[in-house]
Amino acid sequence: MRTICCAVGFVLLAGVGSGASASANGKGDSFAYIGTYTDHGDPPPTSKGIYLYRMQAGSPRLIPLGLAAPMSNPSFLALHPNGRFLYAVSENFDYQAHNGTVSAFSVEPKTGRLVPLNTVSSRGAGPCHISLDRTGKLALVSNYGSGSFAAFPLRADGRLAEASAFLQYSGKGVDPKHQEGPHAHCVVASPDNRFAIAVDLGLDKLLVYRLDPAKGSLEANDPPFYKLKPGAGPRHFTFSPSGKFAYVTNELASTVTAFAYDAGPGRLTELQTLGTLPAGFSGLNATSELQVHPSSKFLYAANRGYDSIAVFAIDPAKGTLALVEQAPVKGKWPRHFAMDPTGSYLLVANERSNNLVVFGIDAQTGRLTPGQEIKVSSPTFAMFMPVK
Repeated sequence: MRTICCAVGFVLLAGVGSGASASANGKGDSFAYIGTYTDHGDPPPTSKGIYLYRMQAGSPRLIPLGLAAPMSNPSFLALHPNGRFLYAVSENFDYQAHNGTVSAFSVEPKTGRLVPLNTVSSRGAGPCHISLDRTGKLALVSNYGSGSFAAFPLRADGRLAEASAFLQYSGKGVDPKHQEGPHAHCVVASPDNRFAIAVDLGLDKLLVYRLDPAKGSLEANDPPFYKLKPGAGPRHFTFSPSGKFAYVTNELASTVTAFAYDAGPGRLTELQTLGTLPAGFSGLNATSELQVHPSSKFLYAANRGYDSIAVFAIDPAKGTLALVEQAPVKGKWPRHFAMDPTGSYLLVANERSNNLVVFGIDAQTGRLTPGQEIKVSSPTFAMFMPVK
């Protein structure tokens, strides 16, 4: 199966820019982009690509604006720091074909519509994650199926250049089903943009690279990696806003690990590992996304199977975590979530129940209160962008 991306031209969005469904002047509004699976699932999904919504300032409700861009399996997206360009992986599931792709779009600032720019090979199979370095010069892509990472320079016009760095891994972990080989799952640039942390689920490793956006290069740091507990299955990694701490969600073990981060040498020191599930739960579960609240007070981690968002309070001095609550997601298999720019709302994409749910965030406790639900076929990703 060959992924096909980006029909020529763009999809006109009903109601976009009309003002009828936006706030009086649009100030403080946000767009929400939703990535989906288009041909992966049982029953097969009906989604066609990337979808667009608008959230009015101070409102917990999303207004649907239609299909922003037709695309095959746009399971993960990334926004350029300047807000003018958006990038998406096309996650294929033929892991033998190595035919994953990455696509670039320009963003129309008033309407949020996406105009395709170009598409390049991801250099591997099953690209599942994309992020940008802090300056917006490089796109960092993780190929889950083939266990490889690649870096792509970004041109001034937003287009993707061919890969400037490529890292292929080998080996396996202790879980014969999920760790039969390397499975690259995430790459994140450090807050000072000097390092990149690459996460491999199959090898139980966080690999640390010296990052040079100008050259488009990734070179192994010293030490070159941090080894997690065998069978942990690390998935997604994030830094705290201060850059002093970092966190990884371990998909196979249903845990979160907290680290102290020394920015000088790019060194991680483990502080704590704790579970994301309530005591006594023995069913199937796999963690997915995790994010730190903009206030630095809370960390959120999604459970697929137990179908909840685990909310943790963060000790501001130590970076350690304490469980606040397990908030049900009002759906099944929360693959991803996003917080709006104000940190007031959290939007969950429930892949297997085909719905989005908006939650209010209590600024004092971090607790979540469910609100609006919207039907979307096989949502895999959510992201907010301020309306300019």
